[in-house]
Amino acid sequence: MARPRKSKAQKEKEALSEFERLLRLVPDPRRPQGTRYPLESVIIIALMALVVGADDAESMQGWGEINADWLSGFLDLPHGVPTQDVFLSVFSALNPETFSEMFIAWMDLLRLRMNAAGKHIAVDGKTCRRSFDRAKGRSAVHTVSAWLSDAGLVLGQYKTAAKSNEITAIPELLRIIDIRGATITIDAMGCQTDIAKVIVEQGGDYILAVKENQPTLYADLKESFADALDTENRPVDNQPLQVESWSSVEKDHGRLEERTVHVCRDLSLVSSGRRWKKLSFIAMAEAKRTDLHTNETSVFQRYFIGSSESQPAKEVARLIRRHWSIENELHWVLDMAFHEDAARHRTGNCAQNFATLRHFALNLVKNCPGRRLGVANTRKLAGWDRGTLVNIFLASKF
Repeated sequence: MARPRKSKAQKEKEALSEFERLLRLVPDPRRPQGTRYPLESVIIIALMALVVGADDAESMQGWGEINADWLSGFLDLPHGVPTQDVFLSVFSALNPETFSEMFIAWMDLLRLRMNAAGKHIAVDGKTCRRSFDRAKGRSAVHTVSAWLSDAGLVLGQYKTAAKSNEITAIPELLRIIDIRGATITIDAMGCQTDIAKVIVEQGGDYILAVKENQPTLYADLKESFADALDTENRPVDNQPLQVESWSSVEKDHGRLEERTVHVCRDLSLVSSGRRWKKLSFIAMAEAKRTDLHTNETSVFQRYFIGSSESQPAKEVARLIRRHWSIENELHWVLDMAFHEDAARHRTGNCAQNFATLRHFALNLVKNCPGRRLGVANTRKLAGWDRGTLVNIFLASKF
């Protein structure tokens, strides 16, 4: 016997059921007396509006009013659509840590459904540049994010007081997301023994960039690869350190780039090796760039440490390269598609909660079934076609 087909209203209600369940775990910061708009309805309308391109509270109100009849069919709206003042007051008062925890809980379910364990997670920070408030002496909000690069999804975020505080924020972020079986890549600011320890204790592996902020380690890595790659000027009985290498060539934007990654598992010249939890290899990435118009060539070397006992040089090269997807596919998209750098949400917890909301919306759009357009155009399509918007939310249901 064929199952009865679901109505549009049933599908719309079903699409939001998982969010409503998770949102019930978020305490309402408002006093019960005089509360006219249910918290779940305020957050869901804000999220739906953000998905279709309404990037601030005023435009959220406008989108809600245009779609009021439709929204009231599956949301509790006893007093109509929230105004921009309601959106701002709710997100200003909402506990940002609790809201972020709800986001992480949703991402854990989504990641489980996608079977996305054992993948690459890039960690990096970003500043919401217009979120500062000089009058109140408040600096711009800086958020450290964990980016599941192969799936193109934000796993979680953690607010810091300033970029310099990433060192303390990164371990806190890594403790609240599931990193078991994943390789974590972090730039040189995150090259800290405590961070390496947290990653290993949480069941992950690391590849950390090394620069002069770790002077002894940096010097040891340079010496190690100078020894390993200098095969000409050495006595016959003095064998170089053994390395495994992987090379690739790319021609684009008027230049030829040859990339080579050398991996060395002989740590005999790394004097501080014991300080780094489970340190298993050191790596050097060398890029040789030739301008095809001027024929000028420049060479750059970068150094890394890693904990995996089995990753070949090809995989290490891929992970080093993929780390930059957090800049190109997350931070750039947040600025260009969601206009994050232009956002001026400054009251209370607005800046931090809107950052979480944008991550929510980005993950929904990225997870859109059959998506063929970029993020910005998918958001436009969802605004033009209500069926696309419903399908975006249906894809998040478990």
